[in-house]
Amino acid sequence: MWDPKLTTLPPFTPDTAPAAPLPLFATWFAEAVGAGQPEPHTLSLATVDDRGRPDVRTVMLHGVDEDGWSFATHSTSRKGQDLAVTPYAALGFYWPVLGRQVRVRGPVTQASPKESRSDLDVRSTGALAAALTGHQSEVLPSLAELERRSEESWALAESSPAAPAPTWTLYRLRPDEVEFFQGDAARRHVRLRYRRERGTQRDGEPGESWSRQLLWP
Repeated sequence: MWDPKLTTLPPFTPDTAPAAPLPLFATWFAEAVGAGQPEPHTLSLATVDDRGRPDVRTVMLHGVDEDGWSFATHSTSRKGQDLAVTPYAALGFYWPVLGRQVRVRGPVTQASPKESRSDLDVRSTGALAAALTGHQSEVLPSLAELERRSEESWALAESSPAAPAPTWTLYRLRPDEVEFFQGDAARRHVRLRYRRERGTQRDGEPGESWSRQLLWP
């Protein structure tokens, strides 16, 4: 947690914020990197299962663009199973060095198998080895079994970089809402929420825009 006695927090003027959340996220992410925030690409991913019970875990951001915020996991994992039942999720970024949070929520879709494989191909040999190890969220008989399976997967990843990992899946969250939170030493925290609005354009075609609201801290 940031300490106002030790940290000078940056100002945030919502009136100057861009009309859409993506440019602001890109700016805040770059500023978190520049401020030395460890692993700024880590995020909390919240899902719900078929009984509406929530779960949360830490994963890595694999990219963000106009199509959404991307992360990856096995489709057979607990989060993969949750998303198969309820394809809606929430993401949370926390950058304490700047006293900032970003919250994102919206529907989630799976990328194509080709895109999922391309995402894995640009990552490290270790990432491929982990994907090949598989069985994520299943009961593990022993640590010895994990070591055996991991060694086999590392050997395969190093000898066959194109080895298939069919359950590895890239997911994209297309936000309905994005909230930016800037901490303040006097506890006058600034919260700016973007909401996606769907309507009709002048030509009669469906269109989208973003509305913005300040929220009480």
